[in-house]
Amino acid sequence: MEKLKSTTVVAIKHNGEVVIGADGQATLGNTVAKSSVNKIRKLQGGKIVTGFAGSTADAFTLLEKFEEKLGSFNNNMKRAAVELAKEWRTDRMLSKLEAMMIVADSEDILIISGTGDVIEPDEYIATIGSGSMYAQSAARALKKFASHLSAEEMVRESLGIAADVCIYTNHNLVIQKVE
Repeated sequence: MEKLKSTTVVAIKHNGEVVIGADGQATLGNTVAKSSVNKIRKLQGGKIVTGFAGSTADAFTLLEKFEEKLGSFNNNMKRAAVELAKEWRTDRMLSKLEAMMIVADSEDILIISGTGDVIEPDEYIATIGSGSMYAQSAARALKKFASHLSAEEMVRESLGIAADVCIYTNHNLVIQKVE
């Protein structure tokens, strides 16, 4: 079976709001397998929101591990992210997982990868997935030239632009605000 292609996930912190959004497309090779996948999850009653790109089964495994780390480290998102990245990189089973995550709370946005990276993005804009560079470019322009928009509007517009140009991204969006 062919690998699932990625997606586009965007997180933006702007004017005190943190919002994450993702498109809903999953593809197998050059075929759309499903157009309404939910790649955003709320944790701790919405105080932490995650978004994932890559293989769905792998992403859910990582999400479960991240929740375990949150529990182990008193809901400290940064510490949980670092510990997840360390385990993801060194554990034989986890190291084979093909996904990336964005995690966010009201203060921080982090990108977590299987290579051991935990990245705090510049300008509070994080993007992952196939359409990430399109979405990141759009988000940066919106923050610079349309700062009157809300974080949610910026996420929605960035994903819309990515969907217009990336064949692995669609316009079926799921958007969540961090509580």
